[in-house]
Amino acid sequence: MEKKQKIALALDNISTPEAVDSLIAQTHPYVGIYKIGFEQFIRFGPAILRPVKEAGAQIFLDMKLHDIPNTVAKAVISASQLGVDYLTLHTSGGVAMMHAAVEAAQSQPTAPRLLGVTVLTSIDEETLSSELNIRLSLSEQVVHLARLGQKAGLAGMVCSAADLGAVRPHLQEGFEVVTPGIRPAGVAAGDQKRVATPAGAIAAGATMLVIGRAITQANDPRAAAKAIYTSI
Repeated sequence: MEKKQKIALALDNISTPEAVDSLIAQTHPYVGIYKIGFEQFIRFGPAILRPVKEAGAQIFLDMKLHDIPNTVAKAVISASQLGVDYLTLHTSGGVAMMHAAVEAAQSQPTAPRLLGVTVLTSIDEETLSSELNIRLSLSEQVVHLARLGQKAGLAGMVCSAADLGAVRPHLQEGFEVVTPGIRPAGVAAGDQKRVATPAGAIAAGATMLVIGRAITQANDPRAAAKAIYTSI
């Protein structure tokens, strides 16, 4: 795998199409994938995908689908028709929902690789227990959800680098591991409670790093992207 295909830049907190175009132009020599989440897809619609395609990069549509199986299946077909390369859904939606998504993807000539979100990096042990009323430890819950994703036929999972040590032994060969909450040394964690450095996450077994503010809010996004590329 080319090294820049391990870096997914989250196009968050950007308010104009021109700024999106500029950021992609500055960073694409070091970034192979661009992640588009709720904020930008709702703000700009499918037009946000155009500059990513024109740069020859891959599209990671981070919609975290979580609904009844039929609705999620139809959403996967719609994403396939947009030419998306990666698409997320919540593993907590259950095996039936995930399996419906996989079958929908397989019905399309070209389809995204489906990635299962396990436990968000903004959730810690206390939140998992006291608010979500889940009695497993955080790592146990991640492993449980990862196993469900594999059972349903997903291509990979999304989890914190902090959980990789626990979950890695339970993953099938070739199962992708996407790690958000990536912060180079010296960059604040912000609203995420479980973070890791780029090199640390790769060493722990991540196959793709999701990086946002460390690049998008840098004084020189190109230099920030290059530094991360070099570090891994």
